[in-house]
Parts: sequence; structure tokens; C-alpha cells
Amino acid sequence: MITCASQSSDLAEPLAATAATAATWLLIEQPGPWGAKALTQSHLDPEFGRALDAAAEGTGVRVALIRRPGRHADDQPTSGHQVILAHTAPGRSWVRRTELLDLTELLTLDLAAAGAGEHGGFGSPHSGGPLALVCTNGRRDRCCALLGRPLAAELAAAGHSEVWEITHLGGHRFSPTMLVLPYGYAYGRLTEAAAKDVLAATAAGRVVPEFSRGRSSWDRPGQAAEHAVRLLIDEGAADSLTVTQEPLPQGGWSCRVRHTDGRGWRVTVVAVPSEPARPESCGKTPANPARMDVESVTAE
Repeated sequence: MITCASQSSDLAEPLAATAATAATWLLIEQPGPWGAKALTQSHLDPEFGRALDAAAEGTGVRVALIRRPGRHADDQPTSGHQVILAHTAPGRSWVRRTELLDLTELLTLDLAAAGAGEHGGFGSPHSGGPLALVCTNGRRDRCCALLGRPLAAELAAAGHSEVWEITHLGGHRFSPTMLVLPYGYAYGRLTEAAAKDVLAATAAGRVVPEFSRGRSSWDRPGQAAEHAVRLLIDEGAADSLTVTQEPLPQGGWSCRVRHTDGRGWRVTVVAVPSEPARPESCGKTPANPARMDVESVTAE
């Protein structure tokens, strides 16, 4: 079967700098079926979904639905909804969680503050290991269902980490994709063995660059710059690098990558159309999505 994921893999499309951008993730447990636009096409009240989506606009908070791996009965939770709020900035990441019977309480949450890294005492700190969130929403793309659901089930059965299915991480053609908290790194083209390695590395405070799509706290140019420096100095510690970026007059971006040990690098990144054209999602017309190319890395 030719799929967007198989075509992307055959073309060796780079994984780096393809992660969704989100300083903070708001994850809401909602079992049962999900539509392509899950906030308004699930068992959630669509009016609530629209209101929460509007409230998150421009705050740096990305809202998604989650559910436990396995069969998805067409029903509601038997108790409350698990809600996870996670900030992903290096050195300032945190994961908070609670259980809510009435999700409309989330409409009073200060999402602008959450996007800036202030949780305001929401819930309680997550005290367990890494949280694995595997994209499985086949209504958005069949690759997520065909490749994501088996991976989520395998990881959950292994019992090494807390595993959830998630509605959307972007980049269907990199399936199976997984977001890992607390650091907010997204990964793609994962095998079961690779995913377990990623979770073990995350538990040890490290990143696996081979499968990394980037850290969601940065825009794509920053993700590309961080990845380039990681490869250059063979750096695996998750919180070792920070990135700032600014656009260049001639196009592209100048990114400054700083290490916690004081070292720094200037990284020039440009957007280049991918060739040849390929579908960004199954069933879509082939296109030339922009990739982030690193032109130079200079030590400061």
C-alpha cells in the first residue's frame, strides 16, 4: 500500500524541524471516536470545544484530546476526565494533572499564563516517568491509525511508561509519531524498539536525535538549529540547549544556540521547498512542503 508515510520514508525526507510548535500542551481525556477536528467532532460538547479552541488561540497552548490505547467503545468516561497541562521550555518544563467531572472549568484557566510557563497551581505535579503520546487519529490520516495504534498498544503492554493516544501531532507522513513529556520532543518513524529507547532516554533526561522531529517549545527554524548543534557536539542531554531566533533581511533566520556550560553557536537556517512533490497527508494532492536547511554553524 502506498501511503504518505511510505512515500516520505522512500524519499528519506528529514525528520528534523518538523515538530508542531507549542510552548504548552493541554491534553484532555475523551474516549470514544474522534473526528478529523476532534475538539468539535467527538463526545465533547462541540460548543465547549469551539470555546476552548478560541480561548487557546495565540496563547502558545495547543489543545488535544487523549485516550487510553485499545478498543474505543462509543461511550463516555465512567468517572472524570484526566487533564494534563505541560510546559516544555528547557530548564522550566513541568507537567501538572488533575481529574475533572466538568470540563467547562477549563474555560476559566488562564491559558496565556500557561503558555508563558505559569501553571497557577493547576492540579498536582505529575510524579511518574515520561508520558508517551502516540498520534492515532485515523480520521485525520490513515497512517496514524495503521501505524500509530499498534505502537501505542505495544508500548502500553510493555508497561515502561504511561501511554496515551492523542488526536493530532502534525506530520502524518512521519507516522508513527510520538510526543514525549516532560521535555516536549516529538519523534517520528518509530519502531517498537526505537520508541522504547526514546522513553528510556527521556527517563534519563536525554534525547534520541536519530528519531527527533524537534522540541515543541521552538518554531521550526529553532528546532533545526538545535538539532544541528546536537549533532555537531554529540549532545544528548535534553535541557542542555536553548535557542533564540530572528529573521534575516535576505530571508531565513539567524538562530543563537546556547549551552548550559556557556558555549554558544550562530546557526543560519533557510526554508527550502522539498523536491520532488509528495503528499503531506494520504489523499492530498502532492505538494512541496518547506524543509528547514542549516546553511552554517559558527561557534561564538
